[in-house]
Amino acid sequence: MRVLVLHNYYQQPGGEDQIFAAETRLLEAHGNEVIRFTMHNDVIRELGPLHAAKNLLWNRDVYAELRGLIRKTRPQVMHSHNTFPLISPAAYGAARDEGIPVVQTLQNFRLVCANAFLFREAKICEDCIGRRVMWPAVWHRCYRGSAAASAAVIAMLHYHRVRRTWSELVHLYLAPTEFVRGKLIEGGLPPEKVRVKPNFVDWNCVPPTNRGKYMLFVGRLSPEKGVRTLLAAWSSRSDLPPLRILGDGPLRGEVQRTVAQSSRVQWLGHRSGEEVQAQMQDASALLFPSEWYEAQPLVVIEAYAAGLAVIASAIGAAASLIEPGRTGLLHAPGEWADLADKVLWAREHPNEMRAMGATGRARFEERYTPAINYRLLRDAYACAAATRRDLGSRTQSRSTV
Repeated sequence: MRVLVLHNYYQQPGGEDQIFAAETRLLEAHGNEVIRFTMHNDVIRELGPLHAAKNLLWNRDVYAELRGLIRKTRPQVMHSHNTFPLISPAAYGAARDEGIPVVQTLQNFRLVCANAFLFREAKICEDCIGRRVMWPAVWHRCYRGSAAASAAVIAMLHYHRVRRTWSELVHLYLAPTEFVRGKLIEGGLPPEKVRVKPNFVDWNCVPPTNRGKYMLFVGRLSPEKGVRTLLAAWSSRSDLPPLRILGDGPLRGEVQRTVAQSSRVQWLGHRSGEEVQAQMQDASALLFPSEWYEAQPLVVIEAYAAGLAVIASAIGAAASLIEPGRTGLLHAPGEWADLADKVLWAREHPNEMRAMGATGRARFEERYTPAINYRLLRDAYACAAATRRDLGSRTQSRSTV
């Protein structure tokens, strides 16, 4: 199968980039021909505000380039991971005009939220879901702290909603969790066009029989990840077990101050995937105190692959991934005392935590392996192709009446 895969890289590397790389490798490993079309947000610095806004709405250069690429390579399906902001919905128009089906992966809430996170001023925000025009995003300067930039984003979203770009030019959307699917449908996407396809990790580790004594946090050091809640728990309670923090970000200074004040907290900075895997192999639990919805945190799937139980905040996609008492524990979001209580319970019940880790490993083997993901990808491509054929037949029938 020949697949055209699109991705617009952000200025800061993230999970979407990892998923794009992993899925293209997976397709090629199964003998498919992958044609990559990518752009990088670094070029935005070279564009003026007006040019950038025009490209956001419909990038004519991308439209022309993609039509030429499709004519040259004749892919059987176009799979887009991210088109924002440079590739733009013009990619869908190019695929339509060249007659190939379109699959769009959605790893965030961009189609229903200007900043893509449903998170504003350190709290969950759904003010724009269900609105015809998402004007609160301009009022609150949700995109990059700018009213003008926010207006450009919501203008793009509204324009393509009115033009039925989202509902007609994309034949299938892939959401990583049922939670994300539900929010996208609330925001107006047709339910029949949104399918759940989880992300995966390619880890062949064997879960250890004995676990270490430390708790582990892996992630970006930023407010929405619950880092301050984590630090507050260890700063306020002297009876908690050792904590290792892997990652970097804007709250690095606060983490370093906590490390300087407590011998029980260790910051290891950014680490490679292999080093993260090694740390998970010896931890007693993964801590995931995120305070925004998330889409499908890869670190939770990695913990399952390592047979490691997860203590997570009871919010959004993470709450839908964790089975309390089966694969981990849930605590109240933003509540450091409740997090501390769950950590102490985990320390006092090592056998139960090992059993939860084993169940997590079973969930990984049932849902999140490369082999399962490949089957889901092929099914998605077949579904998109069938949808396009059906729409084409109906259009042709109407034109002959």
